[in-house]
Amino acid sequence: MKSIARKRTRMPAPRKAKVNATVGFAVLADRAALAVDRAAAELRRGLPVIVMPRHGKPSLIAAAELANDSLLKAMTLASGGLPHALLTHNRAKTLKIRLYTEDVVAVPLPREEAARAARVLADPTRDMRDPMMGPWQAERSPLSGSATAAVKLAKIAELLPAVLEVPIDAKIAARLTKRDGLITVSAADILQHDSRANTMFSTVARARLPLANAEDTRVLAFRPLSGGREHLALIIGAPEPPGPVLVRLHSECLTGDLLGSLKCDCGDQLRGAIAAIGKSGAGVLLYLAQEGRGIGLINKLKAYELQDQGFDTIEANQRLGFEADEREFAAAAEMLKYLGFTAVRLMTNNPEKVAALSGFGIDVVERVAHSFPTNPHNEAYLATKKAKAGHTY
Repeated sequence: MKSIARKRTRMPAPRKAKVNATVGFAVLADRAALAVDRAAAELRRGLPVIVMPRHGKPSLIAAAELANDSLLKAMTLASGGLPHALLTHNRAKTLKIRLYTEDVVAVPLPREEAARAARVLADPTRDMRDPMMGPWQAERSPLSGSATAAVKLAKIAELLPAVLEVPIDAKIAARLTKRDGLITVSAADILQHDSRANTMFSTVARARLPLANAEDTRVLAFRPLSGGREHLALIIGAPEPPGPVLVRLHSECLTGDLLGSLKCDCGDQLRGAIAAIGKSGAGVLLYLAQEGRGIGLINKLKAYELQDQGFDTIEANQRLGFEADEREFAAAAEMLKYLGFTAVRLMTNNPEKVAALSGFGIDVVERVAHSFPTNPHNEAYLATKKAKAGHTY
């Protein structure tokens, strides 16, 4: 029987996929905001990042409060020089450092115990338990093109606004990026981050949310396109756009809202606002993700530690290196506009909230007083807000 040989068929080689240079994962996100958020996450891990200025050398930076000997050694070996610390003017004034430069100051670190010096410079809560070093002298030479952005990146990361910085050559920056996987971020993108990231949203959840004293409530969650934490809108009753609608802007306060802390009046203000809006029949409460007047939970707890040492709430924030109030209300204005409201009756004792909403195109037709009885733990806190921040009660 004649055998039949099977003819072998040679399979064609797989074609290489054509890559369209204009299409890729990068189109799914704002690459600038993504780079800033990744860099902030690296700082929180205690790792250095590279900041690229418009002009001049790149800067290798790291969080000063997380400094250790290994980090300082690695930064020194990579750059050939010992990093200096960058501090805000508020922190520098606390340390009696003369201000020769705008926005931030550069302070040389001592050769001995440089890591400890960096932590002491960054964190005023160490002053009582770690003997103060110094005296400190600011550098008089011009700051790098990355300095202001570097400190702001620490704020975005909700760390203390103090960083280590050392200039590096572009070739070294490229090698550190390729070999060690360091994140590179533009100084310009950091400086523009708030205006871009805080006012662009997608709505990601909505549901009925019956509340004590306001059973007819719906919740709507707004997620920043940057991937930041969500803000919430509590819509009580059926308020009719464009208003004026009764509104409360409430910045989250875990210690007051959830734990019932007596150090502030936040819990009273939150529950009181919900009850007042419920009683009126309709309104909106915006629950904003900006803990501790915008400095973050851990930094707020550090501020509490300073308050226990005798500093008031504003002094504590400034000793940490922050402004008295780091909050922004552009996001609140955009949320109100999304809901269709352009005129509000604002429940607040803070005139800066009135000015902020007005500046972002919301007509504040009335300021509605919103205060509650004091207790022995928050009397001084509320008195300070009235005397120094212009709050009205």
